Amino acid sequence: MPRMRAVDAAVAILEKEGATQTFGLPGAAINPFYDAMRKHGGIGHVLARHVEGASHMADGYTRAVASNIGICIGTSGPAGTDMITGLYAASADSVPILCITGQAPVAKLDKEDFQAVDIAAIAAPVTKMAKTVLEGSQVPGVFQEAFHLMRSGRPGPVLIDLPIDVQMTEIEFAPDLYEPLPLAPPKATRAQVERALDLLAFGDKPLIIAGGGIINACAEDLLVELAELLDVPVVPTLMGWGAIGDDHRLAAGMVGLQTSHRYGNATFLESDVVLGVGNRWANRHTGGVEGYTKGRRFAHVDIAPTQIGRIFDPEVGIVSDAKAFLELALQVARERAEAGALADRTEWVEQTAARKKELLRKTNFTEIPIKPQRVYQEMNQVFDKDTVYVTTIGLSQIAGAQFLHVYKPRHWVNAGQAGPLGWTGPAALGVATARPEVPVVALSGDYDFQFMMEELAVGAQHHLPYVHVVVNNAYLGLIRQSQRAFEMDYQVSLAFDNINAKDSDGYGVDHVAVAEALGCKALRVRDPEYLVEAFGKAKSMAQEFRVPVVVEVILERVTNISMGVQLEGVNEFEELSLSTEDSPTASAFLD
Repeated sequence: MPRMRAVDAAVAILEKEGATQTFGLPGAAINPFYDAMRKHGGIGHVLARHVEGASHMADGYTRAVASNIGICIGTSGPAGTDMITGLYAASADSVPILCITGQAPVAKLDKEDFQAVDIAAIAAPVTKMAKTVLEGSQVPGVFQEAFHLMRSGRPGPVLIDLPIDVQMTEIEFAPDLYEPLPLAPPKATRAQVERALDLLAFGDKPLIIAGGGIINACAEDLLVELAELLDVPVVPTLMGWGAIGDDHRLAAGMVGLQTSHRYGNATFLESDVVLGVGNRWANRHTGGVEGYTKGRRFAHVDIAPTQIGRIFDPEVGIVSDAKAFLELALQVARERAEAGALADRTEWVEQTAARKKELLRKTNFTEIPIKPQRVYQEMNQVFDKDTVYVTTIGLSQIAGAQFLHVYKPRHWVNAGQAGPLGWTGPAALGVATARPEVPVVALSGDYDFQFMMEELAVGAQHHLPYVHVVVNNAYLGLIRQSQRAFEMDYQVSLAFDNINAKDSDGYGVDHVAVAEALGCKALRVRDPEYLVEAFGKAKSMAQEFRVPVVVEVILERVTNISMGVQLEGVNEFEELSLSTEDSPTASAFLD
């Protein structure tokens, strides 16, 4: 049996598991692992400027391509604690990332050694496993278990903490004999599938809710085929957006309190039977559960047993991998179609399609300063169907989900549940690393952008081009809007007179100067008539210079974006669309 350092065995396992792209920062306690990567030669590495940024890069890298697992590396002390936000974001959205930390020697644990912290205990609540490895011989087994856990059931992140002496321990390990552990996802039975389809057939106005579990299972084509066979409209969740293209005749729009469409909410409120596949019934989707469920019957399919009945009790609950369920559902549905036993849904589908043209929000505003709705209108015009959008929380994300269009799975990369500010830029770098062949467009408000804008230098150094649209109203816009309930506007303004930027107009930070100082290109737009030109120029500059390109759009200071606390009570603060001219890039009006 070959003998090697434990870190050499770990790096060999990364290769065998197909996880060969890392993001991180070297440090004294993790240097042996970096030495092993250097000697191996086949492990890619992107040097981040902040370890939280590295964790978000790993997150974006995983989300960008099916089967990817991004890896974040740092030391156990401040680096490990910096990773926690990234682990939380990944855990909340069922994303497998591997965080590897270097620890003080085993003999120094619990002795308050320099930068020695019990990172496994800190990370445990936001991971599927967090473990400090105390013996070198245990390293291969821990890594093997880690990859199995990350991919099994509801996917999620893992942290492995390696004391420096454990890293350098010589162990017996044969990479040629190593094999990843097999996966055995739960599968729906025929009886369960038939019961779910029976329930769907019962309704006159049925809907399918397509969650992120469908994308995790690479089952989007099966979903669309089943929907087409049954002729049932589909509502994607925010995490499932792209499972069915916005231009598909059965795409009914998103439902929810914030990231939703008027027509999507209206269709849902008309429905009588709902089949959810791979979704969590998240509160931003459902609003008040009583109103969401009233007058409707539900079937729910999810890979995690704990999700069934977690929010409300469905009539039919099925624990199954989304792909396994949809494969069997297609088989049963085909049999029913051949027997002439499928209902005619023509009238319901036509009603759903009509709402997509009638129940719209206006985007074609001409005011200066620019209204945010106009920004997304022009983004639809410039950025094509291959564009991958990356974003996190804020009015920018909410409005983006209301007005942008997504046509393919993994083309909306979004920190859905955790929504940490600062996630967008690093995640976009991870996506650009994973998919250098596609256009990547990040979307941030000014506060999200300011949280981790130092990571732009990573894109400049490693030549990771993408376009970063920053909608700047010099406000914590979403928090300001929520403060309306308290009749206050308190500690949410980012505006100040920048003594070094004569044309800042009181908006504070000069984002163009910051981006250029970090080695990137940047443009500023104040007039809506120049948005198309600026977005087109940014696309060209990103490809020419192979760096991130920031497009800062100066917005009006105060805009209230449509949202509410109940599906039937979403507040519409702006004018509604009355004609094609009011919303020319709505999905119903695009070819």
